Amino acid sequence: MTDELIKPADLELADALSAVVRTLEPEPDVEQTVANIVQAVAATVPGTEDAGVSLLESGSLKSVAPSSERVARLDELQHKLGEGPCVDAVYTDIVYRTADIAADERWPKFGYAAAELGINSMLAVRLFTGKTLLGALNLFSTQRDAFDESAEHVCGLFAAHAAVALAGSRAQAQLRSALESRDVISMAKGILMERHQVTDDQAFDLLVRASQNTNRKLHEVARWLVTGTNNAINENN
Repeated sequence: MTDELIKPADLELADALSAVVRTLEPEPDVEQTVANIVQAVAATVPGTEDAGVSLLESGSLKSVAPSSERVARLDELQHKLGEGPCVDAVYTDIVYRTADIAADERWPKFGYAAAELGINSMLAVRLFTGKTLLGALNLFSTQRDAFDESAEHVCGLFAAHAAVALAGSRAQAQLRSALESRDVISMAKGILMERHQVTDDQAFDLLVRASQNTNRKLHEVARWLVTGTNNAINENN
């Protein structure tokens, strides 16, 4: 009975999706991971002509690796207006699909602008894991009724895997940034210890005070000191 419920088309879809998912290994470069996601989803979800990802960073949405300049403009327009399938997919519900965006009363300002740029259908799906809200995956088409329930289903499956890859990529990037910051702070402390004959703790206190007085992050102050010292050494050589 179970075999009868599994259609050949479903098996083909599962195989295709599995092949695509294997290309979404997380990389320390977040933008490259997003670019891989955009390229793969455009080739996988039926009806897709363009795609993009809007990432949630410090409470604001940012367009990353759009497949075209038009997508970049539409993403930024949604962020600016505070309306559109992407915005609602991030903040309200998981999936939004529209067959004729110019006539969709949910997003009157954005819908008109999208139609002016030649886009008539959109599908937006939230990117999230059990712990993190990452943003939204946005699909675009110049055709009306481009995305049906099947496309929505495929995109939902794809987004689930893509979100895991993206979360992993972000974690790698954050770890690498933290390690780099730690290294540059250590180098800056060494410079201060040698230059002013102070202890490790005293050198760190000097960096903290400089950070507070200049209203700059500690690692930025440390990098400024290390870069300046390296430049001075190179000039003398």
